Amino acid sequence: MKKNLMIAVLMTIATTVLLGIIYPLVVTGLAQLFFKDKANGQLIVQNGKVVGSRIIGQAFVGPGYFHSRPSAAGNGYDATNSNGSQLGPTNQHLIDRVKTDVASNQADNPGQSVPVDLVTTSASGLDPDISPAAAEFQVPRVAKHRGVSEDQIKRLVQEHTQLRQLGILGEPRVNVLELNLDLNAKFPTK
Repeated sequence: MKKNLMIAVLMTIATTVLLGIIYPLVVTGLAQLFFKDKANGQLIVQNGKVVGSRIIGQAFVGPGYFHSRPSAAGNGYDATNSNGSQLGPTNQHLIDRVKTDVASNQADNPGQSVPVDLVTTSASGLDPDISPAAAEFQVPRVAKHRGVSEDQIKRLVQEHTQLRQLGILGEPRVNVLELNLDLNAKFPTK
């Protein structure tokens, strides 16, 4: 019995060291060596300052910016509180919020159907992308505020539209942060 107990203790120590210390250090080292950008959160740096991440959404509220999907993560885009709203389709709070968001979006584009991703949250609450339809819906507001033609803004949206991966995976999408950064660079607000 004493021999079995000693074997169990030694195996626990060996597997803890191997799988709890050595393996994570090797994987982290390889990730830093071969995939540094992805391993560090795909950060976007401008003028030596981190302005955001390609994979975590941010709130943009000004009329001269493309707006992201609504976020249910904490107080909005809180990565430490990643979560969907957990509200069911018959929940009155959800219904009221969606109605308010639809009315707000339609004020910018009267008579236009509002793309669903502009009024619904993603499962994580941190989605960095919107659909091309959601981006195109916002073009008139952004163009008007920036004082440029809608065609110029539409071309910018098309440049930032990413197609399905391998032609079949996912949906076409537009990264809002990258689009807004390019918007600031090409058409600064006056």
